[in-house]
Amino acid sequence: QAKYLAQIILVGAQVVGRAFMRALRQEFAASQAAADARGRSERPQSAAASRIIGISLQEAQQILNVSNLNPEEIQKNYDHLFKVNDKSVGGSFYLQSKVVRAKERLDEELRIQAKDEKEKGWKAET
Repeated sequence: QAKYLAQIILVGAQVVGRAFMRALRQEFAASQAAADARGRSERPQSAAASRIIGISLQEAQQILNVSNLNPEEIQKNYDHLFKVNDKSVGGSFYLQSKVVRAKERLDEELRIQAKDEKEKGWKAET
């Protein structure tokens, strides 16, 4: 009887293990598909900046609560959020670092846009 119990436990563990691995593969495939879709929605330079900085343009805009890339609004919101999340006033270092990364990502996007505009100007002159 102990032999049958051990076999039942072994088969049950195998079934659960297979189901877990299948779910893990599906989650990984869904994650890859979402990352690919995000990459296609952004320009190549913008997608590269998202990968390097580790935060997407949309996420950065949400964190700093800006809908368009207005440098003054970005700086104003950054200053406020950085200050209120300062650890010395009871804030969160984690949130403060997210604010910094969001600002870096938006600054990089502004730089990319300025470069694109400059290149368009050169092409129009020729």
